[in-house]
Amino acid sequence: MARVAICAPSTPFTRNDAERVSRLAAAEFPEHELVFHEQCFAIEGHFAGADALRLAALLECANDPSCEAVWFVRGGYGANRIASEAAARMGPAARDKAFLGYSDGGNVLAALYRAGVGRPVHAPMPTDIRRAGGEEAVRRTLAWLAGDRSGLEPSLDGKPAVAFNLMTLAALTGTELMPDLSGHVVMVEEVAEHLYAVDRLLFHITHVLATVGVAGLRLGRVSDVPDNDRPFGSEPEAMARYWCARSGIAYLGTAEVGHYAANRIVPFGVSA
Repeated sequence: MARVAICAPSTPFTRNDAERVSRLAAAEFPEHELVFHEQCFAIEGHFAGADALRLAALLECANDPSCEAVWFVRGGYGANRIASEAAARMGPAARDKAFLGYSDGGNVLAALYRAGVGRPVHAPMPTDIRRAGGEEAVRRTLAWLAGDRSGLEPSLDGKPAVAFNLMTLAALTGTELMPDLSGHVVMVEEVAEHLYAVDRLLFHITHVLATVGVAGLRLGRVSDVPDNDRPFGSEPEAMARYWCARSGIAYLGTAEVGHYAANRIVPFGVSA
């Protein structure tokens, strides 16, 4: 049986949604024991508790030798405030543990990858149960934890890879959380940003990644784009091609990652 600890490095969850995820897991993946940390339901302003509480819960889950994986309950904002200290304070029990999440959770995944702690994995989170078809997203992560690799991003080809939310990755650059991405295929996705903002983010990210020698860039889903006062005049893939060409990065095509139910799994580094 795999014991999976679930905590909230960013924003809070609801008990009703936690019960939905637990019922699904009990019915279809009885080999897993899901343990929602009480901190998942704490609320302090925007956050799932104060920084100290979120940090303590993440460390408790990571350093618990009885847990085989740590699953971030949802994104939002806030993981960057605790990620560096969390990575520095993780002990031996965290070294071979899978850490799963995406969106704002990418801050913790980046810090862990930089520090060589655990196995960071871009993967659907419990919060995806709220999406249309979200049960399938939750199943994908639970199946991966059970050894099923059918939910992996199809483009993984043996090169080291990472997947990040575009805004999150842009904010990581130049900070103590940014890992070395040389030689990596970098997959990016975005949600709820105007197209001009996506273009601006791609301008920034491609120029940063060009300086470290990445293997290429793939574009995931750009979803829930707000209406602007006028059409931007370019679609996300055209923007990605444009900025990759300008910066000398290989554009490798699309990837099935993003804030939607079909979000695939991308283990950081080389996928086994």
